[in-house]
Amino acid sequence: MYRIPPGTVHAPEFREGLDWIGTPPVRLSDLRGRIVVLDFWTYG
Repeated sequence: MYRIPPGTVHAPEFREGLDWIGTPPVRLSDLRGRIVVLDFWTYG
């Protein structure tokens, strides 16, 4: 099993009020111990 080394910097929580597509809002802390892929995009 892969373990994150002590002292590693973690991602900050998502801010409140974001729009979620296809899922209810989640917190990164709820996903601890799972493999997660984040896909960020915007109109530009």
